Amino acid sequence: MELITPSIGLVFWTTIVFVLLIILLTKFAWKPILAAIKERENSIEQALNAAENAKKEMQQLQADNEKFMREARAERDLLLKEARDAKDAMIAEAKGKANSEAEKIIKQARESINLEKLAAINELKTSVGILAVEIAEKIINQQLSSDDKQKSLVSNLLQEANLN
Repeated sequence: MELITPSIGLVFWTTIVFVLLIILLTKFAWKPILAAIKERENSIEQALNAAENAKKEMQQLQADNEKFMREARAERDLLLKEARDAKDAMIAEAKGKANSEAEKIIKQARESINLEKLAAINELKTSVGILAVEIAEKIINQQLSSDDKQKSLVSNLLQEANLN
């Protein structure tokens, strides 16, 4: 039973050793342990603050990135619109030039056709005149081949000339 119920001397010496241990720990161990814990707590707090600042900076960078992307899209859209407008203007100008050139070519072709038509008509008149003279010459040569026919033609022409 001695092990179950300790003696007063054992309790006394155990209490004295325990109190001495507490005094020594308080004097030498608690301060460095508490200082280390406080330092660890400060470093964790600084790390959390740094992480929070980094998070804010990332959010700011993302916002700036989105802003730059929107500006780039707007600028791209503006450039595309200007390019389309320039293309449309060039096409309209080219169509206008093509139409004016076509009208000029058509006008020149009409003038050329009219000149060739007049030349053909004049040539046809000349050919018809020459042909008529040749036919008349052949007819007159046939009819005037004899002296009697010549005399009767002259007398007919004189009678017609007097009537007019």
